[in-house]
Amino acid sequence: MIKRRLLAAVSAVMLSLAIAAPPASAQWIVFDPSNFSQNVLTAARELQQVTNQIQMLSNQATMLVNQARNLANLPMSTLSQLQSATAQTQSLLSQAQNIAFNVQGIEQAYSTSYGAAAGAGSTATMVANAQTRWQNSVAAFEDSLKVQAGVVGNIPTNSSAMTSLVTASQSATGALQAAQAGNQLLALQSQQLSDVVAVLSAKSRADALEQARAASAEAQGQQNYQTFRTTTGYVPGTVTMFRPN
Repeated sequence: MIKRRLLAAVSAVMLSLAIAAPPASAQWIVFDPSNFSQNVLTAARELQQVTNQIQMLSNQATMLVNQARNLANLPMSTLSQLQSATAQTQSLLSQAQNIAFNVQGIEQAYSTSYGAAAGAGSTATMVANAQTRWQNSVAAFEDSLKVQAGVVGNIPTNSSAMTSLVTASQSATGALQAAQAGNQLLALQSQQLSDVVAVLSAKSRADALEQARAASAEAQGQQNYQTFRTTTGYVPGTVTMFRPN
């Protein structure tokens, strides 16, 4: 289309010059200024249209290049790193000793060893329950320390992921890459918040079990006092201190 219009404009100019040129045998040169001017203006208009079309095509090409950049995917992903860190924290929580992070397990433990159950049963039963409660508290503090250590171990991995994502966001070539880098940064933040929740949960579990152990010990002490108060009085008897030879 562009070449046709350009050829038409050049042809118009050449035709006007051919018409204006006299035959070889003529003595006078015939020149029509009005016709020549009109042809020149027509050629100029055609040339301007060609230039405008070239510029339009250049703009369209630039637009297509920008669209391609905006649709380009981010050439990196930290999803596997975040999933690995989250899985490690979840594994530590699932390894909770004695009393797991489970509502039914907690209810069962409290019904058998804590609260009113601490002061019920025989002396041997109360001693065994007290031993169980002490073991639960010690194990819970150990679990809390493990979770804290695991979360601290995730810090280098999260730091590396954050550096990579920020660098990718700053060097993004299009809107999609920038958005994907931002989404992955939000995922990293969510993973870090999950680690914080895990640490708080493990620490709170240990504190709650220790407080429950103290309360149960008090209930057991009251029961022991009631048992002592209602027993029969002291009955004297003969005690042999030394066995004769």
